[in-house]
Amino acid sequence: MIRFAHPEYLNALYLLPLLVIIFYLLYKNKNRLLEKFADKELHSVIVSSYSNVKNYVKFGIVLLAFACLIIAAANPQVGTKLQEVKQTGIDVFILLDVSRSMSAEDIKPNRLEKAKYQILNLIQKLHGDRIGLIIFAGKAYIQFPLTTDYSAAGLFLSAVDVNSVPQQGTSIRSAINLAVESFDSSSTEKVIITITDGEDHEGDVMDAVDKAVSNGIKIYTIGLGSTGGVPIPVYNSRGDMIGFKKDNEGNSVLTKLDEESLKQIASAGNGEYFRGNNFEDYLDKIYNDLSELKKSEFGVKKVTGYEDRFYYFLIPAILLLLIELFISEKKSPLYSRINKKLGLE
Repeated sequence: MIRFAHPEYLNALYLLPLLVIIFYLLYKNKNRLLEKFADKELHSVIVSSYSNVKNYVKFGIVLLAFACLIIAAANPQVGTKLQEVKQTGIDVFILLDVSRSMSAEDIKPNRLEKAKYQILNLIQKLHGDRIGLIIFAGKAYIQFPLTTDYSAAGLFLSAVDVNSVPQQGTSIRSAINLAVESFDSSSTEKVIITITDGEDHEGDVMDAVDKAVSNGIKIYTIGLGSTGGVPIPVYNSRGDMIGFKKDNEGNSVLTKLDEESLKQIASAGNGEYFRGNNFEDYLDKIYNDLSELKKSEFGVKKVTGYEDRFYYFLIPAILLLLIELFISEKKSPLYSRINKKLGLE
C-alpha cells in the first residue's frame, strides 16, 4: 500500500502548467526584442551558436526535476507490515435504491443525491463500525463490502448514480438477500438500512426479511419521495433536462412513495421506518439507535508499518539538475556539420 505523508504538497504540481506558460511567454518576448534589435537576416549571425532545441531540452529537464522534488517533499511511503487490529463496533449494510425513480426531484436536489449526502454524513460519524454499501435497481450489487476505511467508502459512494445498475426496476428482496449473504460470521450486531422510494417491482420481499431476522439482523427503512406521485425527469448526455419519462401511450410516468411496504419491512425486521424529507437528517436518528447497540470486537487487517521512499524521487531530481547544468545552450559541432551537409547553413 502506498500513501503520502504530506499529500497537501502535491497541490504544487498545479504550478507545472503555469511554468510552461511563463516559459512560452518569455521565449516569445525574447524573440520580439531580438526582432526590434536587428533584422531577421542578421539573426543567424548574431545568435548563430544558440540552439533552440537545447533550450527546450533544458527547460523540460528542469520541469521534470521540479515535479520529482514536489513528490519527494510529499514523502511517498510504502506499507511494509500488515497485521490484524482489534476494533469494536457493529456491522451496517446500507441498501441504496438507484433506479430511475430515484432521480425524481420532490426531494431536493433529487432523491438519490439527498440519500448520498445523508449516507456520507453517517459515514463521517462512524467510529470503529464497519459499513458496506449495496446498490440496487432490478438487481443488487455490492458497491463496497464491509469496511472501516471510511475515506474509501466516501469515494465509492460519490461514484453512484442512476446508471450504476444497468437493469432497471426495484428489487428490495435481492438487495436484502445479498446483504444477508455478505455479512460475515462474526458475532457483531448486524444492521441493514434500506433507502428507497418503496416501489418494489419484484415481490416476495417479506421472505428476504424473515431470512434476515432469522440471522439476527435488524432492518431499518427510509422512504424517499411523495405519496401523491411526481414525474421522473429525463436528462441528455450533457446533463440538461429534456422532459419526463413517458409510458407507451405517451403519458408521464409518476413515481409514488410506498410507505406501507417500507413500514411492514421495518416492523418485521425489528427496526423502524423513517420518512425522508428536505429538512430532517433521518440517518442521524438511526445512528442514535445504532449507538445504543452492543459493540463487539472484531479483527481488521490494517497496514501498520510504513517506510519513507522520498529518495526515489529526490535522487533523480538532483541528477536531472546536474545534467541540465552541464548542457550548454550552444549548438553542438555535430549539429552544425549536419546542417551544412543538408545545405541549411
